[in-house]
Amino acid sequence: MKLHGYFRSSTSYRLRIALQLKGLAFENVPVNLVSAEQKGAAFTTRNPFGSVPMLEADGRDRAQSMALLEWLDEAYRAQPLLPADLEARYTVRELAYAIATEIHAVNNLPVLKYLKDPLGHSQDDINVWYRHWLKRTLDPVEARLAQLQTGDFLHGDAPGLFEVVLIPQLYNARRFDYDLSASPHMTRIEAACLALPAFAAAHPDNQTDSPERKPA
Repeated sequence: MKLHGYFRSSTSYRLRIALQLKGLAFENVPVNLVSAEQKGAAFTTRNPFGSVPMLEADGRDRAQSMALLEWLDEAYRAQPLLPADLEARYTVRELAYAIATEIHAVNNLPVLKYLKDPLGHSQDDINVWYRHWLKRTLDPVEARLAQLQTGDFLHGDAPGLFEVVLIPQLYNARRFDYDLSASPHMTRIEAACLALPAFAAAHPDNQTDSPERKPA
């Protein structure tokens, strides 16, 4: 497997976590989003969406992170990301897709770039925009976690699809100085996840294309 992604891309981060949790060996292939490498012909001929992540697996180039996560779970049954129980699966999907569709759709890099140019918004305006959409969805996610009386993970004693999506979003929230002090359930889950080797290996600071990566 080869995972084409960018160290700070939350969708690439999702795939790195999932692959690590499932114990699947893969080669990380950096794609520079700052220089728009993903929009070049060499990339879009393989992935018409012109986005990361792209996963080379089983002779096919696959795109779109949420579809990829579900495919991984169906193709590689060990260490499932989704629970067997129907209602538990629904709960995991409810919260994971809320973050993936309601936050990421309006706060991803192309949207933020469009707000700046051509629409002419300042970085301060963009930061306000980003935090607004975070709050709109993270508040109800936190409320749902409180209703469910979750422990270290949403379901059971191991992370799954929800945590795979949540942790990259909280990483981005901190980059934009979002206040998580009123989110004890999410931050408890975050702390439990970040203590695990799979999440540490997938962290943006530990990727080969990260300027924060420490020499071996």
